[in-house]
Amino acid sequence: MTSLILPTHDGGTREYRLQGGVSWARPTAPLTSRRTYAAAHVIPEVLADNTPGAPASLDWDATLAYRHELWSYGLGVADAMDTAQRGMGLDWAATQQLIKRTGVEAASVVSSGNAATAGKTVRDLVSCGAGTDQLDIATLPTGEAGLTAVLEAYREQIAVVSEAGPKVILMASRALARVATGPEDYLKVYSTLLQEVDQPVILHWLGTMFDPALAGYWGSDDVAQATETFLSLIRDNADKVDGVKVSLLDASHEVALRAVLPEGVRLYTGDDFNYPELIDGDGSHHSDALLGIFAAIYPAASVALQHYDAGKAAEARAILDSTRELGKHIFSAPTFYYKTGIAFMSWLNGNQPGFQMVGGLHSGRSVCHLAKTFELADQAGLLKDPALAAFRMSDYLRINGVGV
Repeated sequence: MTSLILPTHDGGTREYRLQGGVSWARPTAPLTSRRTYAAAHVIPEVLADNTPGAPASLDWDATLAYRHELWSYGLGVADAMDTAQRGMGLDWAATQQLIKRTGVEAASVVSSGNAATAGKTVRDLVSCGAGTDQLDIATLPTGEAGLTAVLEAYREQIAVVSEAGPKVILMASRALARVATGPEDYLKVYSTLLQEVDQPVILHWLGTMFDPALAGYWGSDDVAQATETFLSLIRDNADKVDGVKVSLLDASHEVALRAVLPEGVRLYTGDDFNYPELIDGDGSHHSDALLGIFAAIYPAASVALQHYDAGKAAEARAILDSTRELGKHIFSAPTFYYKTGIAFMSWLNGNQPGFQMVGGLHSGRSVCHLAKTFELADQAGLLKDPALAAFRMSDYLRINGVGV
């Protein structure tokens, strides 16, 4: 059995013996009991200037192959989201290319006859974030001019997503958080956009643990008051809302919210801590999923969903529970660096040639943190080639001075 020396948080080291991989079966039919999107990361060119502030230069073959891997397990892909480093290295120029290329790849999957995606549309296979990150917040005007600038930025990005074919996800906007003076401004901007779209969209509520610049979203720092504003928007525009993605890491809030959503409006959990019980449900309602952690645990998540489809809820829940500690660790504070753990697992599993991220974000976690990620991934059966993963982990530790 493969073993290696891992660092410990007290400055020491210890021997760790790998448990070995698990063979996670791909589905032979589309997944139906839950609607799920895995929020995928992006993979940079190894020799690009992957430093903070540099334009993003992506390895398109590896980036798009990762999306095909997710589709092969029956999962939808949520693209151009915070997991893809929107606002943390992925600029609007690269984002446009990502949306367009992913739309083309999704169309190829639709026409391929793959059993796991049979009968699916491009909108089923991929949803893409439309936001306002092409704006320079530092020069954004205040008042009505600022709100108009936000509206126009959203319209530009919505058009890009719609023309490419994916479902639109209306992302939370740092610019709107900057210029809005109260709930009325949020309702004005979002209501206008929802009246204009020709297909239902997903509304995205991202908490400050993921992006501190979104403090006071929906016009209040009080979550209960913000929720009332959010709900009033949904109730007034229910026919234009496919669902809501809520990333507040508050399971009780999500359970209460999904119980009062208008009929037909889904709640896509964004809770990367409590997703097992939220997806499992409470007997009356369950959450669908749009999760960053699914980009790391997608083989296990797929098999869990296959069990739900087969009426084996206990087996499904057990699989999701077995990944919980990995999810909590990858998304531990500071939570906005969770993307580093997802990219690290992608590299360990051979899905990208190097452990690099655009904007230098591969430095966002410590050596000890990533060593623990390796250990928990192994214990969850999510190192698909344990020997390769151990080899890469050993190299990573050696070049970072562990055991030297």
